[in-house]
Formats: sequence, structure tokens, C-alpha cells
Amino acid sequence: MKLGCCLNMLGNSGDPVGRSYIGAAQKAGYDYVELPLAQVMELDRQGFDGLLEQLRESGICCRACNNFFPASVRLTGGDVRPGKVKDYLQRAVERASMLGAEVIVFGSSGAKNVPEGFDRKRAWEQIADTLRWADACTLAAGIRIAIEPLNRQESNIILNLTEGEELRRMAKVPSVRLLVDYYHFTMEAEETETLRKRMPEIAHVHFAEPEGRSFPERPKEQYERFFQILRAGGYDGLVSVEAYAKEPEQALRRAVFLREYFE
Repeated sequence: MKLGCCLNMLGNSGDPVGRSYIGAAQKAGYDYVELPLAQVMELDRQGFDGLLEQLRESGICCRACNNFFPASVRLTGGDVRPGKVKDYLQRAVERASMLGAEVIVFGSSGAKNVPEGFDRKRAWEQIADTLRWADACTLAAGIRIAIEPLNRQESNIILNLTEGEELRRMAKVPSVRLLVDYYHFTMEAEETETLRKRMPEIAHVHFAEPEGRSFPERPKEQYERFFQILRAGGYDGLVSVEAYAKEPEQALRRAVFLREYFE
């Protein structure tokens, strides 16, 4: 397994990508950074080229992207515009590929939450269509899509691994797998047996201390049990800390103990 960090969780309105912490992540010993694709897409060409150069100079790579879609690109409801979605997908996957991403995380609650009163079956079909359109771009780029089940405080659809797997099977495209996020997994009180069953489909992992969605600071038995399931299931991919921190650089340094659970 490789340890990374989702930098947007450390950013602010002036730096929504979190690029100011690229150097700190490298110094703390992380293997890679995970960058928010929707926010990266807001950069003009000069800004994006500057981000690429910053990554090269820092010596740390971007191996994954989260925040696939902005809320302005609707994926469910009567306002879905397939042409707009496909255009965004093509441009976003191109940038993700240039960053070096191997995985794009599909949570995007703002884009896919079902409008009140809209037919939920139709919403599922719309999201599956999105994954099919995305696969047409990501498969050629060698990028996997990881469906991220969220918790009901953030989303009203795809709330657990079982629903994530149902969506994956609906889409029926080769690039789509599942993500398990320890924070959302805990918030939804999912059964560990469900994770064991879904391990063959897990392509990416997010991690945060559930209390305050914060950086983990010290070992806990709960963490060990979670990672034991990952190890037993043969997982050897990326693990990104996706958490908030009041003192980011200190939090980055403390959380590298998670590597103790990788072997």
C-alpha cells in the first residue's frame, strides 16, 4: 500500500486545490498527493501548468483525484445536459491524465444528489449513464473510476458499499470499481462483513478519524481492524488521508504512522 493525502481538505477559498501543502506532504514522507479535479478544472492554462511544474519540483506525484464533478454539472434530475457532462468529462480526464492520476474518485454529492420529487429509479439510471460516458474517456487513459459511497448527512444516494456495487453492476463498464472511505463507512455503521465481501472490487481507500473527520494522530484498535480486512483481502493500492486539520503541517507529520498497518 501507498500513503497519500487529499490536499483540498487542507485548502481554503484562496487555495481550493490545497497546492500550498504539496511541499509539506513531500517532507512529511507521503508517497503521493490526491488533488480535487473539480477545483483543478477551475485553473486557467497558466495556473494548471504552474501546478504541474510545482509537482515536478516537489518530487511528489499526484496518483489520484477526488471531487470528480462540480455541483454545476448536474448528473441527476431534469436539468441534466448530456453534452455538458460529456464535454466536462473529456476535459477533466485529460487533466487528470496529465497530473498522472491512476484513480478518479466519484463521490460528487453536489452533482449527483437527487432533487426532491425526482424519480429515484431514473436518477440511478442517469448516474449509471454518467459512468458509461466517463469510462469512454478513462479506459483509454488507463485511469480507474472509484465509486465513493458517502454518508446521509452529505448525500441522498449511494450511501454504502452495497449500493455502490449495485451502481457498478448497472454501469457494466470495465474502468469502474469501488472506494471505501473509513469516515463514511463508520458514519453509516456499515458491517465489516460487507467490506470483506466487496474487497475484490475495492480500488481505492480514503481514511480519516471519524471524530471531526480529522487526521488520525495515534494507533487505535478500530484502525487495525479496518486495515486487517484490507490486508486479508489482498489490497495493495493507495490509501489517502482525507481529513481536516487546524494545524495541517503538524497533522501531516503525525498521520504517517498509518503505514504501520500496511504490512
